[in-house]
Amino acid sequence: MDGGGRVVEPLGPGRPGGAVARPSRPEPGLLGALLRSAALPRFARRRRASVSVPLVRRIPRLSGTVLALGFFTAIGVYGLVQNGDYADFVESHGELRDIAARGIGLGLDKITISGIARLNEADLLGAAGISNRNSLLFLDVAKVRRRLLDEPFIKSAEIRKLYPNGLSIAITERQPYALWQLNGELYVVAQDGTQIDTMRDPTLVDLPLVVGEGANLEVASYAALLEAAGPLRSKIRAGMLISGRRWTLKMQNGLDVRLPEEDAVDAMRRLVRLDRESGLLEKDVLTVDLRMPDRVILRLTEEAVAARAEGTKKKIQRGVKGIET
Repeated sequence: MDGGGRVVEPLGPGRPGGAVARPSRPEPGLLGALLRSAALPRFARRRRASVSVPLVRRIPRLSGTVLALGFFTAIGVYGLVQNGDYADFVESHGELRDIAARGIGLGLDKITISGIARLNEADLLGAAGISNRNSLLFLDVAKVRRRLLDEPFIKSAEIRKLYPNGLSIAITERQPYALWQLNGELYVVAQDGTQIDTMRDPTLVDLPLVVGEGANLEVASYAALLEAAGPLRSKIRAGMLISGRRWTLKMQNGLDVRLPEEDAVDAMRRLVRLDRESGLLEKDVLTVDLRMPDRVILRLTEEAVAARAEGTKKKIQRGVKGIET
C-alpha cells in the first residue's frame, strides 16, 4: 500500500480480503473469442434447467374421486333416459343443474309473498310453478311473472331474487266487482270485466249482477246506472245487456225497465222522479219503457189489463143505462 492508502499489489488468495481465483477454462477457437468479446443472443444463452415435477403430483387431490363420481353420474343419467325414468326423476327431484345449485346453497329456502288477500300461498306458488325442486340460481324470473299474470285473479306481479337462497313475490290482486251470468253460469268479474273465477263464495252474493253476452265488459256503465238510481238501487235485481248496446233493468218485483242506448243515466234519473211522484214501480205494470225521451210507455199486467177492461165495461154499461132512461 502506498502513502495514499492505495493497494499497489494485486489481491491474491493468500492475502486477507482476497477472493479465491477460479481457473478460467479456455474457450476453443473463434467461439471462445466471441464469447469473451460480446454477450450471446437470448436464444443462444444456456437456459436454466427446470425442476421436473412428476405428473401424479401435478393433479389436484380428490380429482380422481370427482371424475369417478361424474362418470358414474353420467352413466346413471344415461340409464334413466334409456329406461324412460328421467322424466320421473326430474318430477321428483328437479333437473340436475337445480340439484347441483341446491347442493351449494343456492336453493329456494326463503320465499316472501306480499299482496295476497283472497288467495293463499300454496295456490300462488302452484300458479307460479315454484316448488322445492327449483333453485334460485336457475329460476327464470320472467317466466314466473308471465305465469302469474296469466292467472285472471292477479293484476300485477313483481319477482326479485335475493341471493343466496331467497325470493320475493309481490302481487296485486284483482278485486271482485260484479257477478256475471252467461248461459246459466255465474262468474265473478273485476272492474275491468276480467273473469276472476266461478261464483263459489257466498259472501259475494250482494255484488251487482249483470246478464248477457259481453255484459262483463260493461260493468262500469252499469255501476253508473246504479249510482244514479239512488233510493231505487235496492229495488234493482240485475241489469240485462241487450244486443250489446243498452240495458234493461230487472226489478225485484219482476218489472222490467227499458233504458235507451244513449243518455241512460238521464233516463234513470227520470225514473226516480216518476216513482217518487206517482209510485210508478208499485203499480200493476210489467214494463216501463223509457227509450223515448218525451214519453213513458207502460205495459200492464194481465190482471191490470183485465181490471181495466172490466172498469171500462162498467162505465159503458152505466152510460148506456143512463141513455135508456
